[in-house]
Amino acid sequence: MQINPGAAEFPHRQIADQLKTRVRRGDWAPGERLPSIPAIAEMFGVAKQTVQRAVDQLRVEGVLITKPGSGTYVRGTRRRLNRLSRGRYGGFRGYHADLAARYRQHLVGVGRAPAPPEVADAFGVPDGTELLVRRHLVRTEDTPVEVGASWFLPADTAGTSLERAEAFGRPLYQEAEEATSRRYVTASDTISARQPSREEAETLQIRPDTPVLHLLHVAYDAARRPIEVAQATWPGPMTTLTEEYRVPGPTPEPDPDPGLVLG
Repeated sequence: MQINPGAAEFPHRQIADQLKTRVRRGDWAPGERLPSIPAIAEMFGVAKQTVQRAVDQLRVEGVLITKPGSGTYVRGTRRRLNRLSRGRYGGFRGYHADLAARYRQHLVGVGRAPAPPEVADAFGVPDGTELLVRRHLVRTEDTPVEVGASWFLPADTAGTSLERAEAFGRPLYQEAEEATSRRYVTASDTISARQPSREEAETLQIRPDTPVLHLLHVAYDAARRPIEVAQATWPGPMTTLTEEYRVPGPTPEPDPDPGLVLG
């Protein structure tokens, strides 16, 4: 392994690219510890600070993870994650088989809490209004990949199963439809990128400067009234949002007016 001192690219980025190439071709397997910073610095003939910058870059990108007192490891999952919110509804209003096989959702809390601004806006209530919230954490293998919350109006959920701190044996929206007697008809998704909060970074096991993708999912009934407002936050470098769809064919040209003389 070597760097090109005459290249336009900074040395630490050259090192990061070479380390990433070795990870991709399997020289270091997921979960395997890399050589120490001094050892890598000796391989490249550079200062330890240069290697540290390269490792920091790959941590931000989600390729590596550092365990204090232990070392730097290849992240435990090599696949990029796909968490389109419409997948929660499945093909036939049931479990999405692919998501159920790859992800494990854990309920971490149920109760009343002040609505954050984006949730309050979606429901059309003042900021800080107390709403019912069900918070969850999603894992794949041993890696946390999503922190999320589903918010409901207390008037819709009082005395229902949604207030109980228990997981359901079916998708949440099906439980909500039965509990509220309102059917999910349409939904909107707003996705944005931002820096994580301190709590999000700790839960997702990412650096505080690693960008995250944030989803605001609003589900409506037939009268366009919100039933549920859901939030989900994912580590940006590990997450891709992919959707496959049909492209409409060309629209047939209308027949010319027989009474119109052309040319």
